[in-house]
Amino acid sequence: MKLILTQEVPGLGSPGDTVDVAGGYGRNYLIPRRYAIVATRGAEKQIAQIRRARSARQVRDLGHAKEIAGQLSSLSVQLVTRAGKEGRLFGSVTAADVVAAVAAAGGPDLDRRRVELPKPIKSLGAHTVSVHLHSDVVATVRLDVISA
Repeated sequence: MKLILTQEVPGLGSPGDTVDVAGGYGRNYLIPRRYAIVATRGAEKQIAQIRRARSARQVRDLGHAKEIAGQLSSLSVQLVTRAGKEGRLFGSVTAADVVAAVAAAGGPDLDRRRVELPKPIKSLGAHTVSVHLHSDVVATVRLDVISA
């Protein structure tokens, strides 16, 4: 089944890519979640629009990605949230929370879809979060979760 990706799908491709996947994977997972559309002749206009939007959001080049990675590695990011007596959070820290904390600390604007949490953050303390800036550059951010 030929599909055009509308969003980043780890291990498959980025928006605007045309991929060939198994029929069930496309019909039952990618299309209902709006990660992809069926590749038709009329969809080529949508591909062009998706690629224009991606280029506007994407980090300009490898040098710019390395520059942002340097900024993120030298940044001290603190996230203040509510927690219980034993240091367990009420809820968990999301990628959007990490992006907001980086911006509040004076860091660059990030896309929340590029932030990868290794596991849900549900406790106070220091945590490491990965940010995929470019296909060749992955930055790590040290996040200190503290109680309000």
